[in-house]
Amino acid sequence: MAKIGMIGAGSWGTALSWLLSNNGHTVTLWSALADEIAMLQDGHEHKNMPGVVLQDSVTFTTDLLEAAKEKDILVLAVASPYTRATAHRLGEVIAKGQIVVNVAKGIEEKSLFTLSQVIEEELPGAEVAVLSGPSHAEEVGKGIPTTIVVGAKRRQTAELIQGIFMSPVFRVYTSPDVLGIELGAALKNVVALAAGIADGLGYGDNSKAALITRGIAEIARLGMAMGGRFETFCGLSGIGDLIVTCASMHSRNRRAGILIGQGYSMEEAMAEVKMVVEGVYSAKAAMALAKRYDVQLPIIEQVNEILFGGKPAADAVSDLMLRDKKIEISDVEWA
Repeated sequence: MAKIGMIGAGSWGTALSWLLSNNGHTVTLWSALADEIAMLQDGHEHKNMPGVVLQDSVTFTTDLLEAAKEKDILVLAVASPYTRATAHRLGEVIAKGQIVVNVAKGIEEKSLFTLSQVIEEELPGAEVAVLSGPSHAEEVGKGIPTTIVVGAKRRQTAELIQGIFMSPVFRVYTSPDVLGIELGAALKNVVALAAGIADGLGYGDNSKAALITRGIAEIARLGMAMGGRFETFCGLSGIGDLIVTCASMHSRNRRAGILIGQGYSMEEAMAEVKMVVEGVYSAKAAMALAKRYDVQLPIIEQVNEILFGGKPAADAVSDLMLRDKKIEISDVEWA
């Protein structure tokens, strides 16, 4: 069995600790917040994950050295705005060749790096992988069947992680397309904001289907321009994650979008959700990448206008609907 350091004790870190300990692995769960660790030590349960009780074999700590030292893998489960700072701290304690599995989703606004690229910059001696897909923590922690994908540069590493996480309720596929997996994971949060905004405006299933369909087209367009594989965007971390995030009330991005569609400001919506809304942090970065790679992202562009330009949501929808006429499939000849 593996020794695992879970770096981040939020909803996702808690759910994965539950999964991995049930798989028979030894888990040390770390948080920088003493109150959070005290809560977990007291009842083995996180307030954001009621009913998900961690086994006695899970240990809790605020000591990063204790969490990271001599572990088979480290799982980096902090929210994307804190990924760089946490990885930087890990640089003081981890050994060369340490496997680090990133499970957060986002693009760093300043550098335009994916989170794996951020981790690699801060931990040049580590072997960085990514785990992603349609996987709400609230459902994983209840043992609801879930399917996900692990991306790594080496097949051996991907298969090692696959074996550690696989269970009767958690199926893991492997892929070498780390970049594509992370881009799908990050950009779907921006489209989920749009889906929530449409819900907040009172629109229906037709609108949701259009946003999901055209949203994945935008994600794939940018992702392929950056070097991702088309198959990845048709898979679990692409269309799969996009569907679940746009459709579920577990999605903090969709919930924030609903509030914005109802008239809340971006700041008010984030405060109401009370959790990190990853799509807000990735939206500007997505547009910067679109400019760099000369790619059009009309939905994501309008989300940026709503979030940061003060544009009324209904006006953004009107501008999307009244864009110039387009062809859906551009590389097929007419009869």
